[in-house]
Amino acid sequence: MTDAMPLKDRLTTLYTGFGPGATRFRYGLIVFDLCTIAFIVTTLPMSSTAAIIGVDIAIGVVVLADLLARMWIAPNLRRHLLRPTTLADIVVVFSLLLAPLLAGNLAFLRILRLVRLLHSYQVLRDLRREAAFFRRNEDVIISSINLITFIFVVTALVFVLQHEDNPGINSYIDALYFTVTTLTTTGFGDITLSGTWGRLLAVVVMVGGVSLFLRLVQTVFRPPKIRHTCQTCGLRRHDPDAVHCKHCGETLHIETEGES
Repeated sequence: MTDAMPLKDRLTTLYTGFGPGATRFRYGLIVFDLCTIAFIVTTLPMSSTAAIIGVDIAIGVVVLADLLARMWIAPNLRRHLLRPTTLADIVVVFSLLLAPLLAGNLAFLRILRLVRLLHSYQVLRDLRREAAFFRRNEDVIISSINLITFIFVVTALVFVLQHEDNPGINSYIDALYFTVTTLTTTGFGDITLSGTWGRLLAVVVMVGGVSLFLRLVQTVFRPPKIRHTCQTCGLRRHDPDAVHCKHCGETLHIETEGES
């Protein structure tokens, strides 16, 4: 037990600490996630080969190690297990390590790894502290990540579920083209999804995608706000130059970047 405690403390520092080493570690995880997503998107339309399966297993082992480490250091394990990012990682590990041994193609589920990118409190904290651009455009960046996640997940679903039976879906680009035209309500009609499940998937794209797209547009065009929690009433969004909380009148102490 005494040998395990130092390791747990080191992991806790890496995942939640403020030091430069912890920051580099978390940014390293972001780079790993980006490389993972690039590999998944590139190889999704390809037939599984020994090399692809080998890389899948290697990625799955890293994701599993990361998942177990987060579970080990979590203050509340039950709450941690119910987080969307944790559930997504469990699905990713299953699709990478177990799906090849079972029937069916579950490769598209690996795309869910994307939801981890900026939804970690520690990564958001690092970006807010170190990147002025991120602080000014946080809502737009997060909304864009959500929209891109939705597009990639649905595109993967369309390709995996339709490419064998639908003559209009011959490649990943065809699936992406259908998803974007449906999402934007352009609807050229040259590609349609076949079968009951295909039509239900099209409904999901139209309803969910348009909602996310409108959310992104609203975020881009609404007046910019600063995230700062009022200690009296808890209001979290304020004007960049606010001195008092609009809700309760409490004096705010919003950190500024100073004069340029």
